[in-house]
Order: sequence, then C-alpha cells, then structure tokens
Amino acid sequence: MKYEFGADKVYDIIAIGRACIDLNATEYNRPMENTMTFTKYVGGSPANIVIGGSKLGLKVGFIGKISDDQHGRYIEQYMRGVGIDTSNIVVDKEGHKTGLAFTEIKSPEECSILMYRQDVADLYLTPSEVHEDYIKRSKILLVSGTALSKSPSREAVLKAVSLAKKNDVKVIFELDYRPYSWNSLGETAVYCSLVAEQADVVIGTRDEYNVMENKTEGKNEDTINYLFNYSPELIVIKHGVEGSYAYTKSGETFKGRVYPTNVLKTFGAGDSYASAFLYALISGKEIVTALKYGSASASIVVSKHSSSEAMPTVEEIEQLIRESEAIQVEVSY
Repeated sequence: MKYEFGADKVYDIIAIGRACIDLNATEYNRPMENTMTFTKYVGGSPANIVIGGSKLGLKVGFIGKISDDQHGRYIEQYMRGVGIDTSNIVVDKEGHKTGLAFTEIKSPEECSILMYRQDVADLYLTPSEVHEDYIKRSKILLVSGTALSKSPSREAVLKAVSLAKKNDVKVIFELDYRPYSWNSLGETAVYCSLVAEQADVVIGTRDEYNVMENKTEGKNEDTINYLFNYSPELIVIKHGVEGSYAYTKSGETFKGRVYPTNVLKTFGAGDSYASAFLYALISGKEIVTALKYGSASASIVVSKHSSSEAMPTVEEIEQLIRESEAIQVEVSY
C-alpha cells in the first residue's frame, strides 16, 4: 500500500520549528566533565529532517527563527548550502540566542544531551512570521513537538497547521518530545494531542505517544483507536530495537525491522528515520518499503559522529537494505 500526496508543488517538505547548534563530544567513551573538545554541527529535529530530505533529493524549505549572531549565520549558511530554501528563516532582533546542545558519548548505550534552551530564538517565532503563500507551495508541512512548548512559537505552529489544512498540504507531526522544553507532562499532552488530532501522519516512539496520551504504559491499539477518530490517516510507532509499526486508517498494519550496525551514539536516529521514511512515501514507494528506508537511515546515522552531517544518501540506504536482506536469506538457508 502507498500513501498518496496532492498535486505537484514547488516543495516536497517545508518544516517549521527548531534549528540550533549541536556540539558533539569529539572524545568518546568518557563523561562530559572530562571531555575537552567538541565538533560543531547544525541540529534540531525539524532542521535535521529537512537536511536529510535534501540530501535524499527532495525539495525542502524551512520556517524558523535564528539568532542575529555568528551561530545564527552559521545555521542559515549551512542549510542554504545543502539545498534548503531559507527564505522564510527569520533573524531575531531582540537579542535571543541560538539553542546549544552538548552531547556526551560515554558508550554506545550511555549517551546524553545537555541542552541550553532558555529564551532561545526559535521559540520566539511569531504567527505574523508564518506566511500562507509559502506553506501552500509544499506537499508537506512538517511540525515537531518542541516548537509547541512555548509561546509565541506555539501559536505560530498552530497557525501553520491551520494554513496547511486550508491549502491541502499534508501535516506530518513528528512528536520530538524533549522534557526540558516543557513545564509539565499535562501541558505536553494538551498541545501535542491538539496537533496530532489535526495531522495527517503522526510519527513517534512508543514513549512519546505515552507522554502525549498522559499514560505510563500505553498500547499501540489504544493509540490508533484514539487518533483514527480524528484526521490522521497513517500512524508510525517506533519500538527501538523491536522495530517500528505503521498503521493505516483503512486497517492495514505494517512491521519494520531494525538493521544491525556498529552503534556509536543513540541520538539522531529519529530525525534520520523521519527524513528517509518521508522520502520513500513521497517517491511513491509502499509503506512497508518506507519503514525499511527509515530504519536503515537510522542505523547509518547512529554509527556516525554527527546527526545532520551523517544523513545518508539514497544509495547508502538501499545498499544497507540489500546487504542486510542478503544476509538474512543466507541464514535462512
């Protein structure tokens, strides 16, 4: 089964929300207290997803707000340099700074992120800086949960979703739950469920759906029964090493496997999964194939140092799928 998009548009995906700086530990297998060098990358879930999409050959754009300083200029220049339309990235003029994320890589199983997100520029995007003429030129509006955590970014995103629905633009909601961005679990549940109910496709981990539904241990069946009463037509629920599931409103269920890899760190997997999954859907591939692309892309990124820079090409994704399936066939014989 395939997932259909509307008529041809200028852009395949326009994302809205967070673009920040990732400072990834250059020295592995040690705590951050003993780490002396870090490597700078562009980060932020929606930014990473469109970076990944552009590398896969999609036409992408971005709506967001960056700081009026060296970090902001670096983000804009990098994104423009990898083929992203940056015409709707706004420069903050009120002194708000770019968010910073320091990453710690103690081991493949023990990674953490130290975030600086107080009064960051991306959360000051206003509704007046979101334009209908831009959004209606895309097949997809990609929204991530972190942009809903504070006003005025929250209202800017809600306006963008409303404009997308008005103009037959598919709304893809990537839950992207970051606990340090929110005041409470209750607040998170209110705003994430509000957008999920209006989205066409929802993507997240089982834990992220639990937060959205304000549950400790939710079940996939309950999630789809809830969301299919609203706008969603396709729901993707990721279960880590157990793989991922895609559910359609018409009743189909698809299972995606995990591809083995030499894991360096755990962050970046979700963004790379989303970019490749959406690429496959936009390219007209079956949903079950899109799950393979998402999982393979995630496996590639967790084996490398960065998130944005490590986003794979179509050839790398397809090679991993071929090699892994060939091994599986060989074992079965």
